[in-house]
Amino acid sequence: MKVTLSRRWLLKQMVLAPVGLALPWGEVSSRERSESFRLGLTPVILDEQIQLLQGWRDDLAVRLQRPVEMLRRTSYEEIVGLLRGGGLDAAWLCGYPYVVHGDDLRLVAAPVHRGRTLYRSYIISRRPGEGLISLQHQVFAFADPDSNSGWLYPNYRLVEAGHDPLSFFQRTFFTWSHRKVIHAVASGLADGGAVDGYVYETLRCHEPDWFQGIHIVERSPAFGFPPLVAAGALDEKTVRLFRQALVGMHRDEEGRRILEALSLDRFREVDRSHYDAIRRMAVRVEAALQ
Repeated sequence: MKVTLSRRWLLKQMVLAPVGLALPWGEVSSRERSESFRLGLTPVILDEQIQLLQGWRDDLAVRLQRPVEMLRRTSYEEIVGLLRGGGLDAAWLCGYPYVVHGDDLRLVAAPVHRGRTLYRSYIISRRPGEGLISLQHQVFAFADPDSNSGWLYPNYRLVEAGHDPLSFFQRTFFTWSHRKVIHAVASGLADGGAVDGYVYETLRCHEPDWFQGIHIVERSPAFGFPPLVAAGALDEKTVRLFRQALVGMHRDEEGRRILEALSLDRFREVDRSHYDAIRRMAVRVEAALQ
């Protein structure tokens, strides 16, 4: 399936340019780099969780029996480009870019959060309201144009309600981070925004003061949790080892420690149909924005 953002929509958006960020944890020799398993991460990983990822990297290296590099980027587009271009072996992606580029990617596993491989989009506001529609003619913050919870779902809601997403809000902008959507609303830079419910609940545990003036005015239906995927060119043995490494993490003490720090129960295998609802929304929104 191929879904592309319409030129009409792109020209109407006020987009803040993303900046890439690599996480060089430890010294990696050129020989080790060529043999490394390269895992891409996006802002679904919070700044507070970066320290623990060093432990996850080391744990994965043991399970995969090879060095592991973790590279963090600020947009899903960058991660997908690296996956498709050979710069990454695997990544923790969002369901939206997965369904768009599914023919070039291999589904490995999905996180289990609070007993389910599901999550929701939260529509948040500085004031109590009756859902997304109550934010008409206000300033709205999106997370990323390739984010299901931070862009696709709210636009789908508007289309289904008979509104034109291009003229519904007074102004929109991208923050390139779910965390920054929350901060934009909390600080008054935006009147409302769309954010990943998992990130919202996890961040609320770390920075509760930010949430005192924020209201969740709408929760989406449940969607397939952002999956871990492998590049289409990755060999079958490595894909199998990576999947085994993920789904087996909860079985030992170190794996459980990492999962707990990520606010996850475990990882488990899912199939492509797990993301059918996102796929249907993508088709509907793209057709509406042509």
